[in-house]
Amino acid sequence: MTSNVAVLGAGSWGTALAKSISDSGHRVRLWARRKELVESIQSGRENAAYLPGAALAPSLTATHELAYALEGADVVLSVVPTQGLRETLDQAAPHFPPTAPILSATKGIEVGTLKLVSGIFEDHFSKDRHHLLSYLGGPSFAKEVAQGMPTAVVVAASDASSAERVQAVLGTDRLRVYTTDDVVGIELGGALKNVMAIAAGTGDGLGFGHNTRAAIITRGLAEMSRLAMKLGANPLTLAGLGGMGDLVLTCTGDLSRNRKVGLELGRGKKIGEILAGMSQVAEGVRTTQSAYELAKREGVDMPIVEAMYKVLYEDLPPLEAVVSLMTRKLRAERD
Repeated sequence: MTSNVAVLGAGSWGTALAKSISDSGHRVRLWARRKELVESIQSGRENAAYLPGAALAPSLTATHELAYALEGADVVLSVVPTQGLRETLDQAAPHFPPTAPILSATKGIEVGTLKLVSGIFEDHFSKDRHHLLSYLGGPSFAKEVAQGMPTAVVVAASDASSAERVQAVLGTDRLRVYTTDDVVGIELGGALKNVMAIAAGTGDGLGFGHNTRAAIITRGLAEMSRLAMKLGANPLTLAGLGGMGDLVLTCTGDLSRNRKVGLELGRGKKIGEILAGMSQVAEGVRTTQSAYELAKREGVDMPIVEAMYKVLYEDLPPLEAVVSLMTRKLRAERD
């Protein structure tokens, strides 16, 4: 069955999802904030700025008008960066079709409020529409999804029927979609893995090897699980696609923007210089601040997050951060 799908956000991930959905036979309207980007997509039939080389089907239409993008949509995907999401929803929420399931593919924690993406959405929709909300997680580089490489992801929703409606539209013979009811686990897994990817990249940039990266991944997962369980998540979720799966991909893959930030930090560059040279958002930089503050608020020990916060926001040299982690008080692994 062909559906009308609105995709809000025309970065690499939003474009890749829009391409995958339109290639499978659905009609897609892809919203971009900048009119010149829309015109480029429409004329060139590719998003040369964010996903070059990925041909877009005629069934995909780009627009910079939110109301038009959302008009008549059967399903809505939001792929807007976390720190700009609230502003976008302020404008877009009145135009969302009242019964359409909404899938967020954004991974982060809002600075200041310390809310997960679900909290931002719930602020914009009445409680009788919260069952329509769902959240995407799992190991999925935009470029590989656009290239049709087999990928597995997971949709989290409090309402099984909403998750299944999204699952039916999003799934293809190259994109396998699972469902779960653990919204908190999927959201925290997706947000915190970006912080760990910066840490892993920093170790690589310092010239360390596989031992170091493996330590960051496994101890990073322990930190992620502690905070997730404190906030009500199922620990098994962190062992799945939205936790370990996404963590391994982002900490090791060359397409990871957050790992690239870490690589440059380890090589001696300052964060301002690194970000100035990037055309796309590395969510983990701001998420590090939010995660650090959230862990403090909840009384959860997250030493890797704390170390990366000090590197990014207090100018602690990366090598000193490593030494501080390695020389902490000795403890049992499961403490």
